[in-house]
Amino acid sequence: MSEVGRLGTGQMREALIDTDAITANVRHLKRVTGTEVLSVVKADGYGHGAVRTARAALAGGADRLGVADIGEAVALRRAGIDAPVVAWLHAPGTSFAEAASLGIELGISSVAQLRQAEAAASASQPVRVHLKLETGLGRNGIPPEDYGVVFAEAARLERIGKLRVVGVFSHLSNTSEADDRAALAVFEEGVAAAQALGVRPRLRHLAASHAAIALPEARFDCVRIGIAMYGLSPFDDRTSAELGLRPAMTLRAAVAAVRRVPAGHGVSYGYLHRTGAETTLALIPLGYADGVPRNASSGAAVRIGGQAFPVAGRIAMDQFVVDVGDLPVAVGDEAVLFGDPLLGVPPVEAWARAADTINYEIVTRIGPRVPRREAER
Repeated sequence: MSEVGRLGTGQMREALIDTDAITANVRHLKRVTGTEVLSVVKADGYGHGAVRTARAALAGGADRLGVADIGEAVALRRAGIDAPVVAWLHAPGTSFAEAASLGIELGISSVAQLRQAEAAASASQPVRVHLKLETGLGRNGIPPEDYGVVFAEAARLERIGKLRVVGVFSHLSNTSEADDRAALAVFEEGVAAAQALGVRPRLRHLAASHAAIALPEARFDCVRIGIAMYGLSPFDDRTSAELGLRPAMTLRAAVAAVRRVPAGHGVSYGYLHRTGAETTLALIPLGYADGVPRNASSGAAVRIGGQAFPVAGRIAMDQFVVDVGDLPVAVGDEAVLFGDPLLGVPPVEAWARAADTINYEIVTRIGPRVPRREAER
């Protein structure tokens, strides 16, 4: 995609999604890693739209999909997506019956969850599961002291046709190379323990985007690609372009109003900003209700007409202001908050830095009031 096109008449804001970029990113990462790819489309595809993202990822060669919970997986099935999909986060007492009937694969972290899977199995359809190991992140997963009982029970249920162990997996902290290598060693010990007790998973998966790129030893049979699939870097010191990735989301709005004001004029709540000279202010109809972080009020910028302008004053619920100086900005002009920097717009990381957060959060928090539209091909 070389141009994003203009906003439609009467449209205030939108997130433009380049599904071709998602497809290209998956294809590139599959080539780089040389493994199967599980494309993560949880949280509505990191804000990009789960269904469109899933289809784009599968077009790029993704072998399966991943989501956090069963509801997200069911939504993919109802949209007609029949590729393998795994859901790994379950509330206590969750019924696995619907998931099992739809062929959804389940992350399992305990004997209790194995019992739930057994209850959901039918005579003709074993429940497909991935056993999650706790390797140091401190979240869900089977701890080493429970390996014996969980693996033995999983092997028993597989022998009697109640379940099929598709995979064994875990997740890294990305704290340091030493920490990740320590977790890698724990994971390998866990896989060996599972195999010793008769569990024969087809897939071992540990690496998400960061480790899939930076730690080849963690790739095993499959990598889980999340943020990198959307064209964003999982590293603080390497850009998307340096990784061969294309950002898929462009967030933009139409300038809603312009106002010429004198020097010393206060701007937005609390007058955090006062103009230093006579200037023009442009109103952008996006705010923290739309996911634009309020704490990015100092340091963020938007592009209007090929030039970057800083946010002036506090970001409000529905809108914020930029100071455009003496330049001829008009109502209806396009204001781009972030997108592909190779197209001359601010990267999402600029907003993440201004808000003291990460690029994951910026794209994922874009709210439902912002229409998503697929870029024209």
